[in-house]
Amino acid sequence: MQTTTYPAFKITTKNSTPIQDVLVVEAPLQININNTAYTVVMRTPDNDKELVRGLLFSEDIYKSDSPLLFQIDTEENGIPSIVNVTIPKDLLGKGYLNKRTLLSISSCGICGKKELKDIKVEGKKLTQETTFSTNVLHEMLTKMSSLQHTFISSGGSHAAAVFNKKHEFLTIQEDIGRHNAVDKVIGDLLIKQALQDANYLIVSGRVSYEIVSKAFIAKIPIIVAVSACSSLAVDFAKEFGICLIGFTRTQKMTIYSNPSFVKTKPSYV
Repeated sequence: MQTTTYPAFKITTKNSTPIQDVLVVEAPLQININNTAYTVVMRTPDNDKELVRGLLFSEDIYKSDSPLLFQIDTEENGIPSIVNVTIPKDLLGKGYLNKRTLLSISSCGICGKKELKDIKVEGKKLTQETTFSTNVLHEMLTKMSSLQHTFISSGGSHAAAVFNKKHEFLTIQEDIGRHNAVDKVIGDLLIKQALQDANYLIVSGRVSYEIVSKAFIAKIPIIVAVSACSSLAVDFAKEFGICLIGFTRTQKMTIYSNPSFVKTKPSYV
């Protein structure tokens, strides 16, 4: 259940009208690892397995290709509230030691980090293998927009979509949280064993450092955002070898890092 209806009043300069408004569902999900509480995330229900799979991958907790044993322990009003994943101790990554001691809210994935050193991401810089024209970005954005069914009905959800090197659509997920949507698409591709095909990450909102780090860990070299990018996101993208593009609209875009990925200049100013 990604949306629900609530009674409200729509006020205009002319009248006040009672309505049943469609809202995006936001609900807590406690994630247990080997029956021990690990973190609580605020998310939009549905695709919880994909969310957990992507989150554990991005947090360097579970990188194995083997399927993750996922079980719903508790439900409230038909919505999972506690889930447990079973991971052999020898497959637990070093990220497991960085336990999230705080609630991770839907707008902030970094909120659960314990220390400043925990925001660092290690790995080999991505190498440039793809160049593209600006036109294909607009085509991918249009495709993503047409599939944002929760946003179309509520106006309140973020989306992340992934395309391959041939600009072919791979997956889309929606959530109240920007980084949750990214975790969901990564998790979906991991479950499908297709993450290696990911080349473009398209996001409907702004890009923070964490979204860039998730793309880097997933080895996705190009991030395209509808909205703004933070200073740390740009710094990380430059360091990681990621082409980061923000404010992507029909007639404009801003390339913040690795502009050599773009092989043709846009025909507009």
